[in-house]
Amino acid sequence: MKTQYYTATSLDGFIATEDDSLDWLFPLGDVNGTGYPAFIAGVGALTMGSATYEWIIRHADKVASEAGSAWPYNQPVWVFSSRTLPEVTGADIHFVRGDVRAVHAAMRDAAGSKNIWIVGGGELAGKFYDAGLLDEIIVQVGSVMLGSGKQLFPRRVTSPPLRLISVRQDGTGFAELRYEVPHGGTSAT
Repeated sequence: MKTQYYTATSLDGFIATEDDSLDWLFPLGDVNGTGYPAFIAGVGALTMGSATYEWIIRHADKVASEAGSAWPYNQPVWVFSSRTLPEVTGADIHFVRGDVRAVHAAMRDAAGSKNIWIVGGGELAGKFYDAGLLDEIIVQVGSVMLGSGKQLFPRRVTSPPLRLISVRQDGTGFAELRYEVPHGGTSAT
């Protein structure tokens, strides 16, 4: 079992625009033509921040057209937020706050032998990294540049550096980079 940060990013390192738009992402290709279907089959639990959760809720029609339902996950999901957020009827969602370590233990129990997916955003993935709980970063690098926006990973990771495991082309719009996160390193935020 691994804890993985799997996301898409622009070539210049942004996962969304300043106003949380992902409109840049969808013209780049069909999600079913990427490594996503195989990836999600190995996921037993997910976590996300409130901005990611609210994006899914605001774009329920688009999500339903891509995933077949307005809430795209069958796995249990932990949403980190300091605010009260709307609930999704019938979804296994846990609203949490605080240290990621306690929540990670609950996610690990729920995931069984499957992986834990940190859906986003970058700051949440950074908190798992800071706690020594992030094992892998899988990035679908899109063939666009946004110039500014929400950072892929707002941390300095230099010692030890990430270890590149694989590189794969997905259509004409994406390159998938897979990195192992060495444990015992330091970060500067």
